[in-house]
Amino acid sequence: MATDPRLIRNFSIIAHIDHGKSTLADQFLLKTGAITKRDFQNQALDSMDLERERGITIRMHPVTLYHRSQESGVRGQESEVGGQRSEIRGQDGTTYELNLIDTPGHVDFSYEVSRSLAACEGVILLVDAFQGVQAQTVANAFLAMEHDLAIVPVMNKIDLEMARPDVVAAEMEQALGIEPASILKVSGKTGLGVDELIQAVIDRIPPPPGDAAAPLRALVYNSHFDTYKGVVVYVRVREGRIARGQKIRLMRGGTEHDIIEIGQFRPGMTQCDELVAGQVGYLMAQIKTLSDVHIGDTVTEALRPAAEALTGYKEPKPMVFSGLYPVNNQDFETLREALGKLKLNDSSFTYQPENSEGLGFGFRCGFLGMLHREIIQQRLERESEIELVITAPNVTYEILTRRGEIIEIDNPQKVPDAGQIEEFREPFVRSSFLVPSENIGDIMQLCTERRGIYIRTEYLSPARAILVYEMPLAEIIYDLYDKLKSATKGYGTMDYDFLGYRPADLVRLDILVHGKRVDALSTIVHRAFADRRGRKLVKKLRGEIDRHLFEIAIQAAIGSRIIARETISAVKKNVTAKCYGGDITRKRKLWAKQAAGKKRMKQVGQVEIPQEAFLAVLESDQ
Repeated sequence: MATDPRLIRNFSIIAHIDHGKSTLADQFLLKTGAITKRDFQNQALDSMDLERERGITIRMHPVTLYHRSQESGVRGQESEVGGQRSEIRGQDGTTYELNLIDTPGHVDFSYEVSRSLAACEGVILLVDAFQGVQAQTVANAFLAMEHDLAIVPVMNKIDLEMARPDVVAAEMEQALGIEPASILKVSGKTGLGVDELIQAVIDRIPPPPGDAAAPLRALVYNSHFDTYKGVVVYVRVREGRIARGQKIRLMRGGTEHDIIEIGQFRPGMTQCDELVAGQVGYLMAQIKTLSDVHIGDTVTEALRPAAEALTGYKEPKPMVFSGLYPVNNQDFETLREALGKLKLNDSSFTYQPENSEGLGFGFRCGFLGMLHREIIQQRLERESEIELVITAPNVTYEILTRRGEIIEIDNPQKVPDAGQIEEFREPFVRSSFLVPSENIGDIMQLCTERRGIYIRTEYLSPARAILVYEMPLAEIIYDLYDKLKSATKGYGTMDYDFLGYRPADLVRLDILVHGKRVDALSTIVHRAFADRRGRKLVKKLRGEIDRHLFEIAIQAAIGSRIIARETISAVKKNVTAKCYGGDITRKRKLWAKQAAGKKRMKQVGQVEIPQEAFLAVLESDQ
């Protein structure tokens, strides 16, 4: 059924983590009749087990809702539809199509938020009535402003006894420039104020632009793989219309496909006849090759193609890299297939094959952060039932060689010899810490220990402040978030933006076992911390490698300079046990013969490093 674009509203819910986005989305489903009270469950849109277990949203979740307006004479709006400007007024009984996208709140999934905003004309900016404005609240609000979206400010959890609506409203005005009078007060838990919010979405968010008669242009904003039907492509139709049986072309790869099914999420996948300009939905076209679909691509009609593609998305840049290896080497191909399907649904994730002497065949994977890395590992282990080994995380570095070339380093093994390096550069980020005022000193000390550069302090209120630092990304990804939560008793939050690469005194720290470098254990560290890190690693490794018939040296080295060493003594056999009494020369001959054998074995012997040793060292390194 074709819908008048003037009656469509496309919007997202954005907020800091745990401010109630998914709970509010549940109320939208309930109030509009998309689900019944009997079918209602918390986090109705969060379909993954991991999302329910952790209580967080990991992937964006679109849903199409139909709402019959109960108010007549809704404030007039101007819109541009089909190239003509017109004023529309909602009337009693008018049915609106609301396309809602629930988004994640964690900083690692901010790319999911930016993708969802590209498919919308407005956002609900949600703020917890007790916790107030947080780091991701500010970051997401600015992201919406950059996309030039209409913002509906909402204060959630207003039913809590400890709610501070007046203080939080003042914070929203101070940090985001939002008029307190425009803030709606709701409770996602009880449904209080949700009807008024739905009406505000209709009133304040403009209808989508686009000409239904123009050549088809639809933005691919997400996708997933269905075992029976192939790739399911999520689209936002910008211009034209798309229908079942139509022959489409994916403009990036130039591949053509016939649409076999088209529909919307209501909230389950529900088939329909066509989607017109302004609508959001999905299509299936028997796309079996995963590489044919790219997030940000443009879908057009094969017989009447559009002249140019849509802008699409800026490619996400992975910030953290780790090696992923199957514990059983026979699972390598299974892992490759699982990674391909995961990449289809998560375009911010990257991978390429690599080989390690200690761990065998695996993949070098790129992630947006440590939580993203953890989620990917758990999804792979659950969905594909593969047991995995994941190596120590490291960020991407840049090296300027003496020849003037710039090399991007995502693996310590790729670092050239020190003599070839003119300048070693590391990624820097601007970090914003939103903390209670009494914890400012603790956080400043924490940042200084991690080579942070102080920028400024902003006070949201007498009790809360924003600290801004510029810091190396490598100092953030490991445990800074946990330390921040500990120092602020859980009240501190953080957000960061990538700034660029800056020169630093960095070195590659190698681990040598019996004189041979173990590639899987190499790391890039700041020179000031290299000695301490090296001693820690060799000490841990000494306890994990079994004793052999010859002495084994475990060393940490920077280039050719050894900075730490531990020795595993040889297993000793009592060769003089059969000698009793008599001349000492007999014993000396046996001891000399044993020593010569050990010396020869030390030269040709191979040290077996068990996989448990790699796991223990990688675990301690993190």
